[in-house]
Amino acid sequence: MLCFVLEQNDYQLIEAEDYDSAVGKLIEPWPDSILLPGGSGIQFIKHLKRDIPVMMLTARGEEKDRMCGLEVGADDYITKPFSPKELMAVEEVIEMQGLSLNPSSHRVMSESTPLEIEPTEYKLLHFFMTHLERVYSREQLLNYVWGTNVYVEDRTIDVHIRRLRKALEVSGHDRMVQTVRGTGYRFSAHY
Repeated sequence: MLCFVLEQNDYQLIEAEDYDSAVGKLIEPWPDSILLPGGSGIQFIKHLKRDIPVMMLTARGEEKDRMCGLEVGADDYITKPFSPKELMAVEEVIEMQGLSLNPSSHRVMSESTPLEIEPTEYKLLHFFMTHLERVYSREQLLNYVWGTNVYVEDRTIDVHIRRLRKALEVSGHDRMVQTVRGTGYRFSAHY
């Protein structure tokens, strides 16, 4: 299904069934990006010495698994199940009032200045920037950002919202993360 969706969006594919065949197929001209399954994906990323965006597609959704994938060099980490639409949106740079988020390079910029965003706050910001102007409760944010298989306290979201605001404060974009009393949080260009 994934190959079909990518081909329908004008991607040329090179498929590999396992680690050894993937290494053997990685020849010049280098691919524009690489999609990897979780387990052997970590080993493959360590093998890469090139500047190729790498996305891990895996059922392993715990924070320690995401951290491991991102720390070894994955540019994005998508947990299953995911929609093909979500995968296609991964490559697009999201921009709003001078704030940009590049999923391929995993960078957040204010104009031309890079902002330091931790992985969990990055994921939260990505969710907010792709779901503008809508209010989400703590529980909804936990489900959308952390997933339903993770047990996290509702108030944990407050800590991450505070950290996200602090990271965005440097550029004045912290006002975009808004508290809606008694309901939750929203991301808005109107402040």
